[in-house]
Amino acid sequence: MTAPMVLVVMGVSGSGKSTMAELLAERLGLPFADGDDFHTLENIDRMRAGHPLDDASRRPWLARIAAWIDARLADGQGGVVACSALRRVYRDALVRGRPCVRIVYLEGSRAVIAARLARRHGHFMPAALLDSQFADLEPPGPDERPVTVGIEDESDGIAATILARLALAKEP
Repeated sequence: MTAPMVLVVMGVSGSGKSTMAELLAERLGLPFADGDDFHTLENIDRMRAGHPLDDASRRPWLARIAAWIDARLADGQGGVVACSALRRVYRDALVRGRPCVRIVYLEGSRAVIAARLARRHGHFMPAALLDSQFADLEPPGPDERPVTVGIEDESDGIAATILARLALAKEP
């Protein structure tokens, strides 16, 4: 029996994390969780008001996502979660000690993502925070074993690329 896998689909706001994580979960037959659902109302109100979160406000949020990951691994099912995980320390909170957790980094230019955010309606994260997202972004390094994909393609093509790269990267 193979070990369960959890994918953490990361990137800045507007990169398509939720869309891609949900699509990957569907294709892999795994549970999906949106990192936004783990935020407190206080954090959501803070972002809605145009204030970026600091490390202290992110810590409990990351702990709740890590607990979801641990529960998926404990039940042997795996899962896919969308989570910005912009900084290395945030990804470490989700990956450290969990060899079956893989990072999927959705990489895109500021111009492409700003255009997406301009078309997005009904989300608490305002486009005005995009600069703070890019300022916080620490792209994953090779030692994190990320699957890095550009976001310019259609969702189905991006998902196919991710799944192909994951299949090639399976460890013996």
